Amino acid sequence: MKKTVFIVSSILFLSSCTSEASNNSEVVSAVAADDQSEAELKASMKEFEKEEAKRLKEEAESRTSISFDKMVHDYGNVKPDSDNATYFTITNTGKKPLIIENVEASCGCTTPEKPEKPILPGKSDRMKVSFHPKPGQVGEIDKKVTVTANTEPRLTVLTIKAFVK
Repeated sequence: MKKTVFIVSSILFLSSCTSEASNNSEVVSAVAADDQSEAELKASMKEFEKEEAKRLKEEAESRTSISFDKMVHDYGNVKPDSDNATYFTITNTGKKPLIIENVEASCGCTTPEKPEKPILPGKSDRMKVSFHPKPGQVGEIDKKVTVTANTEPRLTVLTIKAFVK
C-alpha cells in the first residue's frame, strides 16, 4: 500500500512540474552566466579558443622525436635477490632539445634512472634500468618502464624481461 501511495504521489508531482513548465512561455537557463550577455559570452569563448590555439601551437613547436636502441631487454636467467642492470640508449631524432620529464617502473623491483640534462638534436644519452627481484619472486617476469618526454606521443613504454630461478 505504501509503495502504491508513493508511486501515485510521485506521478502527480512530476505531472504538476511538467504542466507548470509548459504553461511558462519563457525558458530560463539553469546555468548562471554571471550576468554576461550572449555576445559577451561568445567574445569570452572566442578569446579562450584563441589562447588555447596559441598554447597548442607552442606545445607542438617544442616537441621533438625520440628513438631507443631497443624496446625490450631480456636479462635472461637471474637469481632472486640479485642486482641486474641494463642501459637503453635514447637518441633525439628531432629538431628540438629532448627533455625526459619522467621515467616510471611498473613495480618496485625495477629502478629506472632518467637522463637529467636535455638531449640535443642528433645526440644520444643512456638510461640505466636496474632489476632486483625480491626473495620469493620466481618465474617469468615482464615489467614496464614508461618514459614521458616532450615528444608525440608523450609516453613510450619499454619492457624488461627475466626468468627468476
